[in-house]
Amino acid sequence: MWGEWWVWMAGGLVLAVGEVILPSYVLLGFGIGAGLTGLLLLAGGPVAALLMASVPILFLTFAVLSLLSWLALRHWLGVNQGQVRTFDHDINE
Repeated sequence: MWGEWWVWMAGGLVLAVGEVILPSYVLLGFGIGAGLTGLLLLAGGPVAALLMASVPILFLTFAVLSLLSWLALRHWLGVNQGQVRTFDHDINE
């Protein structure tokens, strides 16, 4: 089951929909990773044969692609720097 491309694509779609419900850009990174893993399996060839040979290699590929997509999203969308306000002076002065 884990070697089927449509399972990964469906999982990526579910995670992307989950990102709409719970916006944090974490689920979107996992969704993109699952979608890219599904595309690698769909493309076939020696890469897909290597991925389907072992489930740990498949999950490692998913984890690496998810991490890279999360880092790319963090770089592209930025980090919210102004969420916490700190005061270094007394406001009554």
